Amino acid sequence: MLTRLTPGTRYIKAFIKAFGHANTPRCSSNSCQSVYVRRFISENTEIVGEQSLTPEFKLRLFTPSCRFWTEKPELWPFDDPYWAIYWPGGQALSRYLLDNPAVCRGKTVLDLGSGCGASAIAAKLCGAAHVVANDIDIVAAVATHMNCELNLLEPPVCRTNNMIDSPPEGFDLILLGDMFYDEALATSLHRWLDHCINSHGTKVLIGDPGRASFEEHCIRGLLRQLAQFELPESVREENYGLTCSSVWCYCPEL
Repeated sequence: MLTRLTPGTRYIKAFIKAFGHANTPRCSSNSCQSVYVRRFISENTEIVGEQSLTPEFKLRLFTPSCRFWTEKPELWPFDDPYWAIYWPGGQALSRYLLDNPAVCRGKTVLDLGSGCGASAIAAKLCGAAHVVANDIDIVAAVATHMNCELNLLEPPVCRTNNMIDSPPEGFDLILLGDMFYDEALATSLHRWLDHCINSHGTKVLIGDPGRASFEEHCIRGLLRQLAQFELPESVREENYGLTCSSVWCYCPEL
């Protein structure tokens, strides 16, 4: 499976590399590039949903049937495809929202590190007034649009700037699924989330399957567990045997 998936800056590389074999006309405009990316995503992902914690909606993801599940990583034309995997933290977070729609209903919601856009989709299905999906990977923004179209939803506002450490905005709710995979990133998130809460009283929900970088970080002592979900068998196999994923509320007053 093509999962280098190392943390770092993830920006789109050469579109021509992805489509040169098809004699695609060259185009430097954003709209033309978007067409290229959409076609690449369509040709190299599979529409799935039933085997996740959220069978209510479908997503375009990598599966064993996809070329790049086993293809050489160097043939991948973009940076690491975090957006092509429905991570267990994101699954738990989306499941929690669907089970508790009042958490989102009428609220302004930020899905930070949105990836495939699943939590943003869940928020929209729950009646959120305004949803922003933020991922620094431009390809993730295109995938989020396509996944919303799959589910007959208007896409959220997609931002590709790094919002961490930016001035806090007045979101009612911030969602983070599987974002604590790196100690330095976790520390930056901790600091920025405190600013958001202190400035606007923002509520923060975190989904994580219990990775070491999450469990060992100091923020772990400031979280209250809201729910725990057993992961489907296929998700366990894809995530090295992780069996459960939980949702936590960040309570800095603890």
